[in-house]
This record gives sequence, structure tokens and C-alpha cells, in this order.
Amino acid sequence: MKRALLVASREFIENVRTKGFWLGIMMLPIMLIMIAVIPIIVESTREPKTFTVIDESGWLLDASLERIALNGPQDRFSYVPADGRDPEALNEAIIRGELFAYFMLGRDPVNDDEGFRYISNNLTNRELSAWFGRHVSAEVRLRRLARENLTEEVANWVTRPIEFEGVQISTDGDEEEVSAQDVVRQWTPVAFVYLLWISILINTQMLLTNTIEEKSNKLIEVLLSSISPVQLMAGKILGIAATGLAIISTWALMALLFFVGLPEFFNIDLPVNLGDILTEPVYIGSFLVYFVLGYLFYAALLVGLGSICNNLKEAQNLMLPVQLVQMIPIFVMVPVGQDPNGVLAKILSFIPPLTPFVMMNRAAGPPSFTEYAITTALLIASIALALWFAAKIFRIGILMSGKPPKLREVLRWLVPARVKLS
Repeated sequence: MKRALLVASREFIENVRTKGFWLGIMMLPIMLIMIAVIPIIVESTREPKTFTVIDESGWLLDASLERIALNGPQDRFSYVPADGRDPEALNEAIIRGELFAYFMLGRDPVNDDEGFRYISNNLTNRELSAWFGRHVSAEVRLRRLARENLTEEVANWVTRPIEFEGVQISTDGDEEEVSAQDVVRQWTPVAFVYLLWISILINTQMLLTNTIEEKSNKLIEVLLSSISPVQLMAGKILGIAATGLAIISTWALMALLFFVGLPEFFNIDLPVNLGDILTEPVYIGSFLVYFVLGYLFYAALLVGLGSICNNLKEAQNLMLPVQLVQMIPIFVMVPVGQDPNGVLAKILSFIPPLTPFVMMNRAAGPPSFTEYAITTALLIASIALALWFAAKIFRIGILMSGKPPKLREVLRWLVPARVKLS
């Protein structure tokens, strides 16, 4: 064990001492922050969309502009008078970029919507059309109600939908109102699952790449002159695990700074307290446990795979089945999050390659203690079996060169000598 720990410390130090490593792990949170912040910055610096209106009714435009003025100022859209310009002149203004769009209002909006048009060269962005159309529709609706001798208050009461108040039952059996904080907390495990998936994927790929690189440059042969193959395999797995925990700790620190520190520094009042949600013991504890267990399972698969390959191209061809299994948690992430204690979630929880991701996804449920115990025991047993198989493959494959062995030959390494494969 002492020699395995020496290998683990070497793996850890070799990874974390380079600037490229820290730059790489900082890129993911920085990219996520940029994806969230850049659209806000771009939207705040974007020039307002200029539009005009040709009103054939003689009254609807003025009434709509009064309604817009009563609702307060907004800086996304800018109205300019048509100044008697016909549609051809306005079309040319759109082509020249002087106008974003213009509206045409029909002659008799109270009776029909004939003649209503929205003209623009950008029909994918319907913000302007929806915003102005909402105010126009409100004015037309008001006139139609007046013609039928109905007040707007009566019409709103008649058309008002029934809204059900969300209530959940606590563990004590008491009824509690569902707040925005509760809704966000219910979906938070989905974010943890995605982070868990990325963490395991990055670290297992790092282990695979490292194993193949050392095998190809003959460093493995030097190391095996001092330690056994199993000690080397154990040390590599533990070293990359420590590296993974360093990566996760860095990401967690950046998340806390972003969601807790920045709102405090800029005095931003968020609708929900993300800091409290992200630091919940259930989520943090589940994430750490399932990262370690999930990493050990996939590390055993990939370190064994890496030991029989001489380069990354050979490994890519052999690891396709593992990659397909690793994609399943992403595909079922939303269905499991919607029904964390449903049949699908429960079945997938008992499949060891999926257990870490599905049980993390169900943390808001939460599953019963019995399910936690059985799925964890099953996962640990699968890890032990995978490590046993990996040790057998690693012991032989790490010193092999030339063409990778076929599946039949690998199976011979796993079964006892007295068992004959047909």
C-alpha cells in the first residue's frame, strides 16, 4: 500500500503542478459564467429596435401609444412616426437598416383583424411583434367590451383562469406552501448530475490517457521494475482520484464566489438563495460519495482498457460501449428529475453503471434509506468486481506491445486456467 501511495502522490503532483492543469479546470466555470453573463451584457448594450406604424383605423395607434406610456419607459424598442411614408418607402428604410420593422393596422379592428401586418427582415426575433401586439390587442379588446356593454373588470373576472396553489407535505405530515426556493431546490440535483457526469468523464479520460502515454514511452517498464502491476494500477487510480477532488473543490469554490459573493458585493437581490441550496448537506454529501464511487467504477474499466492499448486511437475504437453507457444518464436526466421516485428512476438506480448519476438525480426525492443501502451495496460490489477484472487485465496487458488482444484472449485472462472457453 505504501508503494501505491507513492505512485498516487506522484500522479497527483505531476497533474496539479502545471499551469495548464489549473487553466484547464478554470475554463469550465469561466465558460458557464460567460454563457450566463455575456447575453445580459449584450442585451444591455444593444441599440433599441426602431419601428413605425401605418394606422388605417385612425385611432388604434394613438390609444396603443397612450397605453405604452402608462406602463412606464422601456429601452428595448423605439417608435418613430411614419411621417406619411408609404409601404414602399418603409421597405427601403428596412433594407437600409434605418428601421427594424413596421406595423400596418387595419381599418376596422373592432370587427375583424383584416389588414394587420408585421413587416421585417428578421422574423426569427418576435419580441417587438409580441410586445406591440399585446398593447394593440388590449385596446381592441377594450373597445369590443364597450360595444357589448361589458366593463373590463367583468371581462377579466369571466376569463380569469383558476390557479391552483402548490402545497407539499413535510415529513411530519404538515402542509407547506411551495415557494420559488422549493422549485429550484427540486431541480438542483439535475445540475449536480451534469457536474458529476463531467467530473467522472474528465478524470477517467485523464486516467486512460495517462496510462496509454506511460505505456507508449516505456516509462511503465521502469516503474514495474520497482513495484507490482497491481500496486501501480492502484496508485494511478488513487492519484487521479485526488486530482479529481482538487478539480471539484476548485469548481465548488468558484460557484460559491459567483452565487454568494457576487450578489453580496454588487448588492443584487436574487429571487432565490442559491448559496443555501448549493451547500445543502444532502446534495454535497451525495455528490462526493457518488463521485468517488462512480469514478472508481469507470476508472476500473478504463485503466484495464488503457493497459491493452498502445495509443489513443486504439483506445477510442475499444471504448465506444463505455461511452454509450456514460451517455444514458444525460438522456434520462430530465425524466428522472421530474419523477425522482417513479418506476423509471427506481429501475435505473439498481443498474451499477448508472447508479451514481440516477441516485444523485433523485436526491430531491429523496429515495428511501433502503434504496440508498441496496443500491450503494450493489455499486460497491460491482466496483470490487470491476477492480478485480481490471487488475487481471492490467497485470498482463500493461507489458504487451503490438496489436491489441481480441476479446476472446482478454476473457482467457479473466477466467481460471482450468475453465476452457468454447
